[in-house]
Amino acid sequence: MAKKLIGKKRKIPPFRYDIVGSFLRSDSIKTASAQYRSGKITASQLADIEDNEIAKLVEKQKELGLKAVTDGELRRSWWHLDFFLEIEGTQKIRLDRQMDLQGIGTKPETFKIVGKIRFKNHPMVEHFKYLKNISGKCVPKFTIPSPALFHFVQSSNKNHVYRHNEDLLNDIIAVYKDAIKAFYDAGCRYLQFDDTSWGTLCSKRHRDYFKTKGIDPDLLANDYVRLINESIADRPSDMTVVLHICRGNLRSTWFASGGYDPIAQILFPNARIDGFFLEFDDERSGDFKPLQFVRDQIVVLGLVSTKHGGLENKEKLKARITEAARYVSIEKLCLSPQCGFASTEEGNMLTEEEQWDKVRLVIETAGEIWIR
Repeated sequence: MAKKLIGKKRKIPPFRYDIVGSFLRSDSIKTASAQYRSGKITASQLADIEDNEIAKLVEKQKELGLKAVTDGELRRSWWHLDFFLEIEGTQKIRLDRQMDLQGIGTKPETFKIVGKIRFKNHPMVEHFKYLKNISGKCVPKFTIPSPALFHFVQSSNKNHVYRHNEDLLNDIIAVYKDAIKAFYDAGCRYLQFDDTSWGTLCSKRHRDYFKTKGIDPDLLANDYVRLINESIADRPSDMTVVLHICRGNLRSTWFASGGYDPIAQILFPNARIDGFFLEFDDERSGDFKPLQFVRDQIVVLGLVSTKHGGLENKEKLKARITEAARYVSIEKLCLSPQCGFASTEEGNMLTEEEQWDKVRLVIETAGEIWIR
């Protein structure tokens, strides 16, 4: 009989059982958002409803026993654009057509740079303060899109402000340094960068497309490691910063496939973050072998899918954790859902009850492995 895998508990984030961030929007949030867009309620009235729903969500997370809690991104329409659009020098634009993901279309909107970018008076700092005030003994975790993703998304649109890429990279770094300081000063000690650019760089189809445009995907990956490292270079030692890599999560769809092999030797040993939240919920993410290149970071295995309501088998999850431990010490591994449950306000294709069943499964499974 194989030896049972047993590890130690963690008192600092990332925790042995953790979450990516977003949760399904309640009917109250959806109704209020629609009323606000139609002019039936004010921004202040919408904020009051959001506060109330976030308080209930945080209490539910506490009740289940999570050590880190989030606001579920309930105030956001998009997981990334809401943050980007509050950076000075950016502007929302409408696209000619929506992106099609397995038959489901995205909202045809994104952002472009229209002036020198700066982080100033960003509303999400206040959003974090509210979360911190209601988090109690739990660690308030906040999620923002990564500096690499800012560069990746804006590169699809014409930028007449920055003629030289080096100038843009330096200003993105400055924006994120200021952002990290603002969140830290507000009390944030657990910050997560969400990033689909790395998921795209895992995809052979997308890498081949970059090459047709004269873009070397490996050079791009090196730029993105630099963006992350220099953005967090001044973070205080008691602030945990993690990177979540995603291959798309709009209403249970995806846009990229491929294991971590193409990026593993560039990202894993060189990124100076504290942990990776990595998707491994299905075959699109490949096997665990690329984890051999991880050095000092914690790896949070996203083995429980948020894309459907079917509940994974606990023993199979344990077997997969044992397999991953061939490449990374069990003391450097944790468990989480593969992504958030609602990367956009529409949410994924599962019920709220199924969502919480998934979270319980993560907690229970981790509790049977990291027990010392």
